[in-house]
Amino acid sequence: MKKIVQVTEVEDEGLEGLMGQVITVWCLNYIYTGKLAGINEECILLEDASVVYETGVFSEKGWKDAQKLPHPAYVMKRCIESFMVLK
Repeated sequence: MKKIVQVTEVEDEGLEGLMGQVITVWCLNYIYTGKLAGINEECILLEDASVVYETGVFSEKGWKDAQKLPHPAYVMKRCIESFMVLK
């Protein structure tokens, strides 16, 4: 049975609502974490960014293996699978 659902757009929801916070972004191949500093139609900007190669247990603070990137990272929005404030 199909169910009709009405979607209501909420202002400052999603990525825009997380601006300035440290977020974790799961993408097609990698996990990135950093302070969300910018958003445009194609990408997001993470400052003080890291690539997470091994998460470890999610209930523990910090990542088991996260490598700091030497510069801010631009992540293409089309590659993002999910995002959240995690740590």
